[in-house]
Order: sequence, then structure tokens, then C-alpha cells
Amino acid sequence: MSHENESTITNEDRGPGDLTLLIEMHQKEIWDWKQKESEYIQTKNLLDGSKRIIDELSAKLVEQVRVISELRYDNQTYKKEIEKLLAEKKK
Repeated sequence: MSHENESTITNEDRGPGDLTLLIEMHQKEIWDWKQKESEYIQTKNLLDGSKRIIDELSAKLVEQVRVISELRYDNQTYKKEIEKLLAEKKK
């Protein structure tokens, strides 16, 4: 086959065992897998970032619950002191 005839061969002219066809098919498969890997990496990065945010917010929530508990205790203590002072003042 001459060089001129080679350039006119189309995908339909090639058989399933043609190396150039196999190479093109595998290149397409590789491209598809690279796209899937890229999507996986993006999703994993998003998931990791979300986990970090959840961890930070959870730690802040625990700290806020602790602060609220301390403030409630302080309020009860001050309320008792105020009631005691008011009772002494009335005497």
C-alpha cells in the first residue's frame, strides 16, 4: 500500500486488530479515566474540606456549650447572692 492510500483509510476501513485503532481506543479510555480521576480528586478535596469545617464547628459548639454552662452556674450563684443581700437589707 502506498503512502497516498494510507492517508485515505478511515476508522471503518480498519479492523478490530488494527494497532492504530486500538491505540486510539485506549487513548480515549485513558482520557475518560483521567477525567474520572479528576472528578474523584475534586470530590475528595471537597469532602476533606467539609470534614475540616465540621470538626472546627464541632469544637466551637462544644466550647460554646461549656461557656453557656459556666454562665448559667454564675447566674445561679449571683442570683443567690442578690437574694441573700436583699434579705439582709430588709432586716
